[in-house]
Amino acid sequence: MSQRQVLQALTGLFAGLFTAILSSTIVANALPAIISDLNGSQTDFAWVITAALLAGAVTTPLWGKLADLFDKKLLVQLSIAVFVAGSVLAGFASTIPVLLAGRAIQGIAMGGLTAVSMAIIGAMVSPRERGRYSGYLGGVIAVATAAGPLLGGIIVDSPLGWRWTFFVVVPLAVIALALLQLTLRLTHTARRVTIDWLGSVLLTAGVSTLLIWVSFVGKENTFGWVSWQSGLMVGGSVLLLGLLVLVESRAAEPVIPLKIITERTTALAIVASLAVGVAMFASTTYLGQYYQGARGLTATDAGLLTLPMIAGNLIGSVASGQLITRFGRWKRFLVGGSVLLILGLALAGTIDELTSLWFVGSFIFLFGLGLGLLMQNLVLAVQNTVSLKDVGSASASVAFFRTIGGAAGVAALGAVLGDSTAARTAEGLRAAGLPTDSSGAHGGSPDPAGLPAAVGDIIRAAYGESTALIFLITAGIAALALLSVLLIRETPLRRTVDVQPPAAAPPAPADPSAPGTGGSAPNADPSDGRGTLVVSGPRSKPVG
Repeated sequence: MSQRQVLQALTGLFAGLFTAILSSTIVANALPAIISDLNGSQTDFAWVITAALLAGAVTTPLWGKLADLFDKKLLVQLSIAVFVAGSVLAGFASTIPVLLAGRAIQGIAMGGLTAVSMAIIGAMVSPRERGRYSGYLGGVIAVATAAGPLLGGIIVDSPLGWRWTFFVVVPLAVIALALLQLTLRLTHTARRVTIDWLGSVLLTAGVSTLLIWVSFVGKENTFGWVSWQSGLMVGGSVLLLGLLVLVESRAAEPVIPLKIITERTTALAIVASLAVGVAMFASTTYLGQYYQGARGLTATDAGLLTLPMIAGNLIGSVASGQLITRFGRWKRFLVGGSVLLILGLALAGTIDELTSLWFVGSFIFLFGLGLGLLMQNLVLAVQNTVSLKDVGSASASVAFFRTIGGAAGVAALGAVLGDSTAARTAEGLRAAGLPTDSSGAHGGSPDPAGLPAAVGDIIRAAYGESTALIFLITAGIAALALLSVLLIRETPLRRTVDVQPPAAAPPAPADPSAPGTGGSAPNADPSDGRGTLVVSGPRSKPVG
């Protein structure tokens, strides 16, 4: 397929993914208004994000396996239909539990769109050419991520209200469905296999239990870190995940293919993806809260001020994809992205409520650039190591662990932010000789709006310092991504969609120096003399 044909085929796919990503980011700047209207707490704030991430994470491996077994186009369309249902439910929610249910349904659909989209690109384009399209995919994600907070802020500040942050994506999803039907053409070869339902249930239960524990442990009116509830939840999660490993080692079609995720490149990419997930979801989730809580800005302003981060993400994704396709080298982009991610997050860890917005914008641009260099290229590195029949499972495994990192990061760092903000607010009020119950928190997220100026200043300062703490913790976690990518061994990107079996080498002449042999056996070594794999078949050429 030519580049034009591939882009035409991917038009509907990109539209669907754009809609899904938009829905996940559009609520970021609407969350303060949502939580206030539904009388939620800081924990509820985190769980509006975590519910979608958790549902997406635990279903992504299943979607990836389904993509290896069934019609990928049909699966994408099914994902969009489920997404519309979740969006409508969330838009009509009148309580926090109903809203979380809608977000969970959206998350299931986003897991499908993410996993199947990567599998479709892997089935259409060779790894050497895939860098370009992975860059385009990253660009779509970056634009959707940028448009989401801005559009959400505008909607919240308009007469429409926060409910339309969910309703607005429904017509976009319908358009994506129509484009998919018209543009995407895939050949599917049916395979008669059984689905690993037991593994899926164990995965969902084990991961969910652990994330629920992270979200509620240590909170007021809940349970402590050392308690029978913690022991039961952590022990139960470990037991369930241990059973998962046992089941997956014996399953004919495991939802988490152990033989793939234990391969060196995939295992290291998964570790890096965990750290990237924390940085991408946790930091960006609480960035909008910083602008509104610490700087006293509107939701629309908060959306505009996240644009530097998205610009960095867009530049990193598209530029690295083009360069990887041109030169065939990918590890340097992973290393550079990790360094920029750590640097940007560490600098953002120095901000407070008075830091110049130009400085804040520069810091988030740096870690946005790092995210752009890392996200899709980690998937590309893994796809290059697996055959076509496993590309869905391999891609989904990376996305799964990235989303798990994000869900755990949002939950855990949300708890840190809430506790730190409350403690710093109480300390500031005591230092000013004011009663500690004058912040108006009432167990939720303190809101400086409508409070006396002195109290508002104390709360804004608490928000600013607590957000800086979030960035510093995330920078430390991002160091794990750098260590992992340094240990990844770079292999040349193959030019074929599927892994090709090595050709049988002809017998070498008995005497290499005999006349007519040229002093060497032409095909005795399956490399091109530089240690580069040569794709077998007629007129094979060096890869890389």
